[in-house]
Amino acid sequence: MPEKFVNINDRSLWSESAGSNQADTILLVSGANASALMWPGEFVELLISRGYRVIRYDHRDTGRSTFMEFDEAPYTVENLAADAISVLDAWQVDKAHVVGLSIGATLGQVLALDHPERLYSLTLMCGAALDVDFVGNMNRAFSGESSLDGLPLPKKEVLEALSQRATPSRTKEEELDRRVNEWRLLSGNKFEFDESDFRQREQRCIEHAGTWAQPGNHAIATPVSLSRGKELKDVYVPTLVIQGSEDPLNPPPHGKHIADLLPNGRLVEIDGLGHCLPKALLSRLADEIGNHAEQSHTGDARTSRA
Repeated sequence: MPEKFVNINDRSLWSESAGSNQADTILLVSGANASALMWPGEFVELLISRGYRVIRYDHRDTGRSTFMEFDEAPYTVENLAADAISVLDAWQVDKAHVVGLSIGATLGQVLALDHPERLYSLTLMCGAALDVDFVGNMNRAFSGESSLDGLPLPKKEVLEALSQRATPSRTKEEELDRRVNEWRLLSGNKFEFDESDFRQREQRCIEHAGTWAQPGNHAIATPVSLSRGKELKDVYVPTLVIQGSEDPLNPPPHGKHIADLLPNGRLVEIDGLGHCLPKALLSRLADEIGNHAEQSHTGDARTSRA
């Protein structure tokens, strides 16, 4: 598959295109501190089989993209969103179906506000709305405080596991064990956890990056102003919001909250989905995204629950 490094000032972002250049493009936007390989190759192939070109890329400070010490080159979450536009420009894609997971869903909302003309459609997976104080909610979950907005807080045990990233692993195997345990907690308890599959994925991520050191700069990037959440009422990009019933970071009804803010928002809640991409649900997720991309050209905007 063709690869390309996208130059942005003093940085370069690794990216990859798969599928026909003549097909509509799906741009996959990864979660915080995650490289392009957060999206499994099997998932990419499922989207290609539906007739789409798929582009995925390494966020700045992840994978094969340029890493810089944050204090030397600080940035905002909105800068991360602008990187996605630079990737589309580099591949000469005028308009795409954008799919974002976790912080990728945050970036997708920013793109819909700032660059709606570049989006055929938007899919927001396992995310929180721009008017949700996610950073504050993490602190409230740690301290035992209550939510200020009436939406459920992230689960403390998952946040505690994620906080262990601050301590570097001594060996690659120790790092793999830690990452697999994270995915176990993020997956919820509905389905049997496929430890072997997630270990293989993380092994590929480490090989791709050339290091087992865990990136962390996205956590200190300046967040999007909560006031921007009010702007979502003026976004008419057809948007599919995928809510996982088992998501421990943005539990239901976070997805409904996002969909309700968007005039063309459509909610699908998937039973058993956590804050991840389990092998057992890849086909279902690809179908939902592919169907939404097709419907975006016909103006079909229904709300469903499964």
